[in-house]
Amino acid sequence: MAVRYELIKTCKQTGARLGKLHTPHGTIDTPVFMPVGTQATVKTMSPEELKAMGAGIILSNTYHLFLRPGHEIVREAGGLHGFMNWDRAILTDSGGFQVFSLSNLRKITEEGVSFRSHLNGEKLFIGPEEATHIQNALGADIFMAFDECAPYPAEYDYVQKSMERTTRWAERCLKAHTRPNEQALFGIVQGGMYHDLRAQSARDLVSMDFPGYAIGGLSVGEPFSLMYEVLESTVPLLPTGKPRYLMGVGSPDALIDGAIRGIDMFDCVLPTRIARNGTCMTSQGRLVIRNAKYARDFTPLDPNCDCYTCKNYTRAYIRHLVKSEETFGIRLTTYHNLHFLVKLMENVRQAIAEDRLQDFRDQFFAQYGLGEDRSF
Repeated sequence: MAVRYELIKTCKQTGARLGKLHTPHGTIDTPVFMPVGTQATVKTMSPEELKAMGAGIILSNTYHLFLRPGHEIVREAGGLHGFMNWDRAILTDSGGFQVFSLSNLRKITEEGVSFRSHLNGEKLFIGPEEATHIQNALGADIFMAFDECAPYPAEYDYVQKSMERTTRWAERCLKAHTRPNEQALFGIVQGGMYHDLRAQSARDLVSMDFPGYAIGGLSVGEPFSLMYEVLESTVPLLPTGKPRYLMGVGSPDALIDGAIRGIDMFDCVLPTRIARNGTCMTSQGRLVIRNAKYARDFTPLDPNCDCYTCKNYTRAYIRHLVKSEETFGIRLTTYHNLHFLVKLMENVRQAIAEDRLQDFRDQFFAQYGLGEDRSF
């Protein structure tokens, strides 16, 4: 088996899991946040910088790499690890979400999805077999089954048919997978906001014995409270001895609350995307560096942060760079935000180890300025 999950302990306060995810490219302590490198690069960051901040696994996108440079070129380069000079773990998503969200012209059938490239309008097709073969060529340590991510809100009948098709596609992905000893294929639990459909999806996928399970179709516009309800009903249906991955979630509060509900892995473009707009995550909450009040502020972005950005540069300087549209400014805010989440998950793991994650959550939320009805 390419990937193995080791459960170290559960938090007595919350039930959150402390674990280790063993992969062909290193062991990752969990719960973990995975920076997103859509195009085989985490925007503005070098692999060396990601390693320096403690990132052990990153995510890349199958859809985008399929369009360019093409999976065969990546294969010839030695897979994603060789292509992007990253010797730690990589996860690739199936491309399904992008097919459904980026392409206006698409047709879903039992075979797969016909769509037009968002780059040049070229007619293309991806089904379960194609998604699997593309990801086999990319060579990630973990890759995802091809699925349909139902929108929110959506009618029950639509979500049921979508979920059942996703299950059939998952079975086809398993059959098409040619490198099971080198790459772990994870199934994706779907079912929208309907608890019975989530339960059916989880049961069906668990019966196929995937090495890990993702929960998809959340953080798509629903309230936090609804997402947590779905997690609370779905996570207990997944095997305790395998990793659980909540897709597309990366706000600080959701990372903590997701871990409390038994999630081991998270990813999101949020920290890098908001960094490009000059928004920074700090221990005191969100900081918009473009604001005029920082023009003469010669303190770090976050006085409680020991990242490269905070040790070397001031708010005033970073504001100047961002306002001047200098790339270095975006590099500094991106480095800080990613470091902030990597460090946050280190603190979460420490709190689990010491059976005090609920106390940590309460203290973090109070300092961060978060109530129960919140959004980042």
